[in-house]
Amino acid sequence: MPGKGTDAGSHGPAVRLLDEHDRRVVVLKLDAVAHEAPGPAGARSAQRSRPRRRGVRALAVALIALGSLAVADAVVTLVWQEPFSALYAKLRQDHLSGVLRHEERAGPTPAERRTLARLRGERARISYLAAELQRHARDGAAVGRIRIPRIGANFVIVNGTDTSALESGPGVFPETLYPGRGGTTAIAGHRTTYLAPFRHIDELRRGSSIVLEMPYASFTYTVIGSRVVAPTDVHAAVAYVGYQRLVLSACTPLFSAAKRILVFARLRHATLTPRARAAGALTSGARSRPAPPPRPPRRVA
Repeated sequence: MPGKGTDAGSHGPAVRLLDEHDRRVVVLKLDAVAHEAPGPAGARSAQRSRPRRRGVRALAVALIALGSLAVADAVVTLVWQEPFSALYAKLRQDHLSGVLRHEERAGPTPAERRTLARLRGERARISYLAAELQRHARDGAAVGRIRIPRIGANFVIVNGTDTSALESGPGVFPETLYPGRGGTTAIAGHRTTYLAPFRHIDELRRGSSIVLEMPYASFTYTVIGSRVVAPTDVHAAVAYVGYQRLVLSACTPLFSAAKRILVFARLRHATLTPRARAAGALTSGARSRPAPPPRPPRRVA
């Protein structure tokens, strides 16, 4: 006759059976593992699994956050510009602007002043100071400012167009001449990264003004046209065309380096800075018309 109970000599539940023939009780022990609460080993296993679950949850949250950040970065880049490189370029621009202001306040060096005093005419003085600045400028150094009112651009320009230089701001092609030297001045800039200084140059139209403010003189150019070329067509940007001009260069279309857009502008007038004019003791007018160059710049294949 079956019954349930606990055997006095055991530590777990058992089934007691009564043998009617022999008049004795038979005790059958149940599986302790199936009915007992987890012992020390089970508790340790549960404790180990909890940190793993927390780690998985933390990883999932991190991946979701990174995905959201990537989506936000793409949206901001699409409607404005890439934000992280913009922050870096902003810091570089602030630093370079301070360096440039210091150079502008310093004015011509004593040796330059002596040479300026011997030169006749404002155009000759501008050409001399431009050549001196280009000869001494290091790659990535601040050499002037560019202002384009139509698209709200106002940036420090640097010497050179390598990757590092263009991360700091628009850069002057080393194959071209500085403004005032009588040839082509070409400047390259990004459109979607590193403050995207030339993002909207495709909106420039014939007659738009572009101003270059160099430490020695200020130059005003008028846009005369634009053109889309292959990335390998460097000659279109740097060629000498018989008059002083400015060429802006950037990738096109947006978010692609498939082509280059070139914006061409012709020099309208140039003006020595007050410090440079005082150093040369000029007596002529403040403005001068651009003069033809004494010799064309070297040609680029």
